[in-house]
This record gives sequence, structure tokens and C-alpha cells, in this order.
Amino acid sequence: MKRKLMLLLACLFVGIGLVTAQTQTITGVVISEEDGQPVIGASVLVKGTQLGTITGVDGDFTLSNVPSSAKTLQITYIGMQAQDVAIKPNVKVIMKSDTEMLDEVMVIAYGTTKKESFTGSAEVIKSEKLKERPVANVTKALDGMVAGVQTTSGSGQPGSGSSVVVRGYGSINSSQSPLYVVDGVPYDGNISAINPNDIETMTVLKDASAGALYGSRGANGVIMITTKKGNSGKVKVNLKANWGVSSRAIPRYETMDEAGYLETIFQSYKNNQIINGGVSPELAGVAALEAMKSGSTAMLGQNEQYNPFNYSITELIDPVTGKVRSDAKLRYSEDWMDEALKSNPLRQEYVASFSGGSDKTKYMFSLGYLDEEGLLKTTKFNRYNGRLNIDSEVTNWLKAGMSANYSRNESNTAVENSSGSSNVWYSAQLMAPIFPVFEKDANGATIYDNLGNAVFDYGKNRPAGASSEWNTIATLYDDMYSTQSDNLSGRVYAELGDLKNTFLQGLKFSVNYGFDLINSAGATYYNPYNGNSVAVKGTIQKATARTFSYTFNQLLTYDRKFGDHHFEALVGHEFYKYRYDYLSATKTGFPFGGLYELDAATTITGASSYQNNYAVQSVLSRLNYDFADKYYLSASFRTDGSSRFYKDNRWGKFWSVGGNWRISHESFMSDITWINNLSLKASYGVQGNDAILNGTKQNFYAWQSFYDLGYANSSMSGAAVTSLENKELKWEKNANLNIGIEAKLFDRVSATIEWYQRKTTDMLMSFPMATSLGFDGYNKNVGSMRNTGIDLTLGVDIFKDTPFTWNLTLLGSTIKNKVLQLADKPEIISGSYIIREGETLYSFYTATAAGVDPATGEQLYWAWDTDENGVKGKKYITNDMAKATACKEIQGSRIPDLYGSINNTFKYKGFDLSILCTYSIGGKVLDGIYNTLLYGNYVGQAKSKMLERAWRNPGDITDIPRIEIGKSYIVTDNSLIDASYFAIKNIALGYSLPSKWMKSIGFDSARLTATADNVVLFNHLKGMDPQYNFTGGTNFGYVPVRTISFGIDITF
Repeated sequence: MKRKLMLLLACLFVGIGLVTAQTQTITGVVISEEDGQPVIGASVLVKGTQLGTITGVDGDFTLSNVPSSAKTLQITYIGMQAQDVAIKPNVKVIMKSDTEMLDEVMVIAYGTTKKESFTGSAEVIKSEKLKERPVANVTKALDGMVAGVQTTSGSGQPGSGSSVVVRGYGSINSSQSPLYVVDGVPYDGNISAINPNDIETMTVLKDASAGALYGSRGANGVIMITTKKGNSGKVKVNLKANWGVSSRAIPRYETMDEAGYLETIFQSYKNNQIINGGVSPELAGVAALEAMKSGSTAMLGQNEQYNPFNYSITELIDPVTGKVRSDAKLRYSEDWMDEALKSNPLRQEYVASFSGGSDKTKYMFSLGYLDEEGLLKTTKFNRYNGRLNIDSEVTNWLKAGMSANYSRNESNTAVENSSGSSNVWYSAQLMAPIFPVFEKDANGATIYDNLGNAVFDYGKNRPAGASSEWNTIATLYDDMYSTQSDNLSGRVYAELGDLKNTFLQGLKFSVNYGFDLINSAGATYYNPYNGNSVAVKGTIQKATARTFSYTFNQLLTYDRKFGDHHFEALVGHEFYKYRYDYLSATKTGFPFGGLYELDAATTITGASSYQNNYAVQSVLSRLNYDFADKYYLSASFRTDGSSRFYKDNRWGKFWSVGGNWRISHESFMSDITWINNLSLKASYGVQGNDAILNGTKQNFYAWQSFYDLGYANSSMSGAAVTSLENKELKWEKNANLNIGIEAKLFDRVSATIEWYQRKTTDMLMSFPMATSLGFDGYNKNVGSMRNTGIDLTLGVDIFKDTPFTWNLTLLGSTIKNKVLQLADKPEIISGSYIIREGETLYSFYTATAAGVDPATGEQLYWAWDTDENGVKGKKYITNDMAKATACKEIQGSRIPDLYGSINNTFKYKGFDLSILCTYSIGGKVLDGIYNTLLYGNYVGQAKSKMLERAWRNPGDITDIPRIEIGKSYIVTDNSLIDASYFAIKNIALGYSLPSKWMKSIGFDSARLTATADNVVLFNHLKGMDPQYNFTGGTNFGYVPVRTISFGIDITF
């Protein structure tokens, strides 16, 4: 009995041991590779069983009673790559971001699509990239981000944006700007009213298959902005603060100092005495000094008040050598540009956002404040904004939502892009260094008023070239250019249908309504003491403008899959309405300065009001089909009726077709494991354009004649025709062909290469007429033009599966442009530009320089004679400027041969570093500032240091002709500068603090950032901005700014 009991107990213990040995407990943690933070809510499943759990707030998990036979854990999380790991008692899992999954769904026209099924050309920019750029206007963050997209540097004016073109130039002087769509509805508001921090993604649609459904408004490409949405769960609070300082991003042109300037001006006076005064070279130096000191061409003011040296001009400069004596001392030295610019203007931005909700309803609410001081004194920009986004699943068959954005923009600006004394960038940059900003006594000391303020020198005795009786620095304080705008945008939608397991499955009906409202007010004030309104004792102009537009569409979609066949159909109707109201009044005559109201002035000199209206009605449709997730076809059609055309030409028809073949999904590719994805796609379509120079009121009614009623402020009655009607005016059309290949290789290299051709026909243009007819021109369809190019995007994960990662992205684009046809005449000439059949748009048309005559210093030119049949003869060299002007030639264009960017992103543990560089090769710039400094003939203007090598004496070999008072030269190819450049556009450094530290103080995450924007530019001419505009000319504009900023980003 005892032996049986012992045997029974032994069997019991062995059985318990065997049972215990068949299960185990596993613990572990799941961490994100991207930022080292715990992954909360990841699914952890024992592969082959139903046993699983999810990770906690620290990314940790525990699994009990795991069978000993289980070998593998499967970990999954939305947006990250699923991982299988071997089972062991303690597991640490590092999850990688699934870039392909995040990129899989794209926002497109009137919906979304999977990237793999998309037949068109589009690129997505994510918020992670946008937040690296400290900009007020999101258009300035597009530079170097998308192949085929070009941007200008944009004005440095606080709050300003950049001009953007997508895949070349779609028109001669109709609009070339892309259409902006915000949360699914076309946007007519101010782009600067959108806080970049509120943007989740920006999708650039580049071809007809992508944008044809926007019809007449999408011909120049579409930029779709999707704002951030809410998430289910507890409220998440995100706080951001950013502080920065700015400086000029482009260095100043190299100009002469006081001594060099006087030596150069002496030479110009001397040359004038020899050539025009008949004075011998031996005596010309003495005569030049006397002319500089007194007489009709005197430049030093009364009693040489503008001589900065301690010697009289006749003693200062040697009349033989033309050099300033070595012992001369400066009495004063003031730099006008330095006086105009603020030292280290500040930029500060604060953003607070709140997101949360339930499984049914989600919300996001944000507030923002931006204070951006300008580089130019007194200029600034302030923005106060708020956004609310709500999305709700009301029932299983009804979804609804809304988004609203309000922004208050306030700015003090300054005149720019003009050659006038009121433009500080013109006056201060061209002021000769001998003229002081403030009044000086006989010893050169600054004179102060009774309040201790330095007294401005208004240049009563300055020569005309130095803005006599004007002080442009004083106007910064005494004049005013201010604008305020209230911007309100709203979007609402409702979606019905898609009832599962019913005959209505896959069928949806949605309505979308969006509006944009801008109420703006501006004031321009010129003081009565100094500047361009002294004669009328000051001027005040006040203006108000109201812009309201809305879009209302109704869409019916059907999306079903039958076996390997997948169909998606869309039909819809859309109505768009735009209205602009403007009112302004101008008065002059103030009793004293500092009065900024119309009531304070005495004389009404102008009053104006007008209204612009524009409407488009559309019917649209799209059909997508794919078979077995390998073959994709799409077709779209839209017809638009525009109020800008006469009723006979009002309706335009636009369409596209596209296809995509996923070669990598074919059975014959199954053994080629290093090719992860390979797709071939092509599309063709036709889009329209009716944007006939939006800024002028006549072009809203181009098919009608325009009349002015009354003249001279209505003091004379009558009517005068100011613009001619053209009832034959019709849609400008863009036909787009796109062929591309997308590939991903070795799970490491991604590449997209696309070839496109964009042909514009019936181009809209203001066609010139003989001025004797009383009109400058009228709107007309003038011809056709073609753009052809290649876009390349290459991404390489150089280091990927290591603690240190390195991603390299290269963008490169080419573009070839040709004007194919012009109506009525083969060319249109405007100054130094020409539009000619068979040539590139924005071609330069100038005389051709042939060097400098060593004997006389005259500029020489290439010329030819033409016989009675128009046949050109042999070229010869001449100094006849009239002859050279008649023999102008095309000297290239602004359009580059190649442009793109290089972006490196490095990550190590909590640190990340991004370096964005942009480049452009080829093209030319006609630099107006450079030419004025080099060839300007006004006495009192600054001079380029390049004039140090100008011709001075017979026998000099140089490429810069002699300088001479009153002598002007025509523009030649010498004035054109290579537009190639390389720029370090942005450097962004970030550090995400360890999650354990953050959890201990109640935060989810915290991140520190340091950013440098517009870091450095390398180009062919110091001072020149090669990205100033697309046409290739430069003017005296507000220079771009470099911003160094630091920030903190906290979430709890």
C-alpha cells in the first residue's frame, strides 16, 4: 500500500512538472526606431495562436501561459513595419516606420487613392519637412521639395510668399500659378493666412491625369493642402515655441568707398572735359576738379559740404594721377544701407493645439501667434490665427465634418521693386558714400536737435542722382504703408451611403461647401516735409477691399470589387462664384505731419470703387479600373462654363486618360527578390486656363469693351473707350503627356523618373496695338508654346538597419521651352526681351558687345548691314550705338538647363539632422542693380568696384568702357549674368528627449530644435539674387532673409 501511494505521488509531481514545462511567461518592450519613444498600443500576438496583448504606456507587455512550443511573436502597429521575433523570456523590439504604408494613401482631386494605383504624377510633402522651415508663408517651404516645381526666392518683406510654377511655363502673360486646394475645396484666400503648423500634408499634382478634374483651374498644376485632424482618445495638448533672428541672406553688391568713389567720379569728369569740353589731357584734371567743386555739374554741395575728407577737393585729388592723397582723413563716414536695416530683427512664434475625441467624433483645435520683424526698419508682420477641424461618423451611413480657419494679418511694409526715391532699397543702395544720412557741422560731427535726435540731411544741395531734397531713411519713419486683413475660411461636408451588405454597398453621395472671405484695409501716407509729396503738402490714400468666393459641389461615387476586378466611378456637379469689391480715396494737403486720416487733409485728388465678378459652372466625371492589383486604368472628363468668355465660347471640355502597370506583381518577377516595386505609368489629357491677368478689372470682362466716364476727377464729362472687346476670345488649352517609371530596389533605393510634354494652344495675351489708336492692346488668343522636360527623384537609405541612419534624396529636373506660333506677327519685342517663334520664352534680346576700343575707351559692338531683301551681310565692329541697337540678337534666356536639390537626413538615437541644398545650372539674369552700379550715368549714385578696371588711358586693355558724366550705354550681352547657383537652403537639427525622462514629469514627448534657413548662396555675382523671378530681370526689391531659430515642441 505504501509503495502504491509513493508511486501515485511521484506520477502527480511529474505530471505537474510536465504541465508547467509546457507554458512560459514572456515580457518585453516595443520601441520606435525613429525617435526612441515607446510604441503604445502595439499588437503582440503569439504566432499561430489566439494569445495576444497590446503594449502599455511605456511600450511594455507581458504574456502569460505561452505554450513552450511557440517559437515566434508577431508585433504590428499602424504605420510601422510588422515584425516577427523569436520568443525568449525578455524581448526588446525596435519597430521601423513603414514609409510605403504611410505614403500609400494620397489625396487627389475629389478623393483619395492608393499610391500604387495612381496613374498620374504627384508628390507628397509631409508636415515633418514643412516644420523644418521657419516661414510665415508655406510657399517659401516648397523650394527644393518636389521635382518639377520651381519657386522664386520671394520678397524678404515679412509675411510674403514665393511665386511657384509646376513643370514649366504654361502661358505668356496669363496666370502661371498653380491652383491651391485646402481640405478638398479650391482656395481663394491669402496663403499667408494658413499657419504652416496646421498642415498635415501638401500634395503637388503635376500632370493631366492628376489635375484634369479641376478643369480650367488646374492647368498650371494643383497644390493640395490637407490640414491636421483629430484622433480618438484622451485630449492631446501640443505646445510649440520658436524664437529666431534674421539677417540678409544675400550679400551686398561690392561698391566703392569714399576715396574710390571720388577717384572714379574725377575720371568721369576728366573724360567729359577732354571729349565734350575740348580740354587737353594735360589740363583736363584741373578742369575736372573745378567742375566737381562748382558750376552746373557740381556734386559736393555748398562750400563742399559733401566732401567727406579734411582737404578741399582741389587739394584732395592729384589732377595727374587721379588718386586721393594718402594723408587724407575722413570727417564722417555713414552707410545708408546700414542705417536702413535693423540689427538682428526678431522672429517669435507660438502654437498651441488640442486634439482628441471618440471613435465616432474627432476634433483638432489650434491657436497661433507670429511676430516677424522685418530686416528693413519699421517693417513687420503679425498673424493671429485659430483653426477648428471636426469629423464625425453620425451613423453607419452618414459622415459629416467641418473645418474653419480665422487669421488676422497685420503688416507694415515698404515700397520695393521700383526705381524711385520712395523705395529705400533703391535710394539707400545707390546713394554715393560721400553723402551723410545726418547733417554734419564743419568738423564732420553729427548735428542734433533740442530733443537729442540726430537731424536728417535732406540733401538740399545734393545732385539729382543722389535724390536731392529727399532722405529715404527719414521716410521710413515719416511715411506709412500699412495693411490689415481678416481672413475667414470654412469647409463643411456630408457623406451618405456605403451601406455594407446591401445593394447600396459601395455607393456614396457627398456634398461639399467651402468659402473664403478676406476683408482688408490699407493706408499709404506720404509726409508733407520730405519725399514725393512735399509739393502737395502730404498725401493719404485709404482703401478697403472685400473678397468673397465659394465652391459648392455634389459628388456621387461608386466603389466595388468583383473578384480581381475593381471599379470606382465618380460623377459630380460644381459651382464656383467669386466677387471682389474695392473702394479707395486720396487726399492731399496736411497742416503738419503725423496725421493719418482723410479728414485731416484738405484736397480730394481721387476716389474710386469697382466690383469684379467671376463664375464657373462645371460637370465632372471619373472612372478608375484595376485588375488583380496589377493593371490600372483611369479616365476623367470635365466641362466648365466661364463668365470670362462670350456665350459662344463659354464652355470648355477637358479630359484625361492614364494607365499604370505594376510589373513587379507579375508572376515572372516573383523570383527577382531585389526588386520590391516596379511600375510603368503613362497619361495624357487636356486642361484649360481662363485666368487672363487676374489683377486687372478689365480682364474679368475681356469679351466686353471698357469705358471711363468722366476725366480729371470727373471735372470733364464724357465717355472714353479704354479697352476693346474680343468676343472671339476662348479657352487657353494645355495638352499634357506624361510617361514615368517608379521603382524600389533592395528595400533601400527608390526612384521615379518621368518625361513630360506640355503644349499650350490658344495662349491668352494682352496683344499690343499702335498707341495712335488710343489703346495699349487687347486680350487675344495669340499662339502656342511647348514645354518638355524630365523629372527625377532618387532616394537612398545609405544606412538603414543600424542605430545611425542616413537617407539621401536627389531631385533633378530639366526643361526645354519653345514658342511654336504667334498670331499675326512672328515676334513681340519689349525692351531687352523678345518672344519669337521657334525660340525660348523669356529670351533676352540685346546688342552684342565687341570689347572696348583701347585707344578711346569707347564701347564697341557687333553689327551688320541688311540689303533691300532683308538679307544680313557680314558682321563688323562699330561704336555706333544706334547701329548696334538695330542689330540686336537673342542672347539666351532665364530658363535653366537643370535644377533640383540634394537632401541629407541623419538620425542617431534621439538626434536628427537634415541638410537641404538646392541648385540650378544654366540660364541668365539681366541684373538691373548691377547694371545701374556699373553703367549708371547719374551724378551722385554709388559705383561698382568693377569700375576700378574701367578704361582710363589710351592703350588700356579692359572690358569696361570709359566712364563719362552724362554718358549712357545701351544694354549688351555683357549685362547678362550666368544664373547658375548652389545654395545651402536649410539646416535643421533636432533632439527628442528620452521618453523615460518625459514620463517622469508627465509629458508624452519633448523635442528641441535649431534651424538655419537660407544659409548661404554661391553664384556668379556677389549681391545678385538668381531666384528673384522667372523672367530673368532684377529690380530693387526687399532682399531675402536668413533666419536662425531655436524651438521647443512639447506634447502631453
